[in-house]
Amino acid sequence: MLYSLIRPALFSLDAEDAHGLTLAGLDVAERLGLLGMLPQGRGKPVQVMGIDFPNAVGLAAGMDKDGAHLKGLAALGFGFLEIGTVTPRPQPGNPKPRLFRLPPAEGIINRMGFNNLGADKLVRNVGASGYKGVLGINIGKNKDTPNERAADDYLACLDKVYPHAHYVTVNISSPNTQNLRELQKDEALDALLSQIKSRQAELAQRHGRYVPVALKIAPDLDDAQIAAIAALLMRHGIDAVIATNTTIARDAVAGLPNANESGGLSGAPVREASTRVVRTLAQHLGGALPIIGVGGILSGDDARDKIAAGASLVQIYSGLIYRGPALVRECVERLAQ
Repeated sequence: MLYSLIRPALFSLDAEDAHGLTLAGLDVAERLGLLGMLPQGRGKPVQVMGIDFPNAVGLAAGMDKDGAHLKGLAALGFGFLEIGTVTPRPQPGNPKPRLFRLPPAEGIINRMGFNNLGADKLVRNVGASGYKGVLGINIGKNKDTPNERAADDYLACLDKVYPHAHYVTVNISSPNTQNLRELQKDEALDALLSQIKSRQAELAQRHGRYVPVALKIAPDLDDAQIAAIAALLMRHGIDAVIATNTTIARDAVAGLPNANESGGLSGAPVREASTRVVRTLAQHLGGALPIIGVGGILSGDDARDKIAAGASLVQIYSGLIYRGPALVRECVERLAQ
């Protein structure tokens, strides 16, 4: 109820300014103990990737790129948080404006471009946060790193975040870093996953604990491409797959203000494409590894649809912008039924 009163004021602001203001307000509310008054959904615990999740509803990467708002976000009732995408070196991302709302379609377009303060800063933030819940860390490559050296960036990030994560997500599917999605293609993905798994084994030995690795893929894949990715995931023993990132398609928002802005489209317009990828992955994987479903979840029933399609966990982000914290509770309770 409260968010429905606040939302018009937030939507009157530039989208990125509203994002920053919301996170700052969340931090203040957490410090004052106000978030403890939020009603929490009764979740059903689930074990995925060998990790015990208090409920199956997580925060998708992108909301808290630098891990600077963990305690406030945790108070919203998530079963896990995923932060990032983080790159080895700090980078400003793409020029502003780079975040746009499409309210009639309950959609968001972003071309942020992996803006973040770098892996070292993220690690310091996590250490200082006092957050004790399940934490995923999403890693990427710097914009100026060519694809033929992309593995160097992913391995550098993996080295830094490994001791601080419950799982690590390899993001090769953002449309906002030039040519990044080329890494989803057979030979490039085969080589990258091989190096990631080799380094994961070294780090598990070094730190005395195994941290699962997930791969995040795009919704703009045909069935043959999904089948090829599924085969590589199984061949290399990747621990999970996150489906999906944002879409470059615009059919669902054609003619709306901001619809022609470049970037990735999220929210309700990507729901069906994301669920299709989850369902197709599930058919090809046959339970060999878990799927985390994300994309267009704006209700508890949307979350349930992702689970029914084959996901073991779900994540939300754009839905929070349109529905507020009540969405978390609704999804948690719906999945517990």
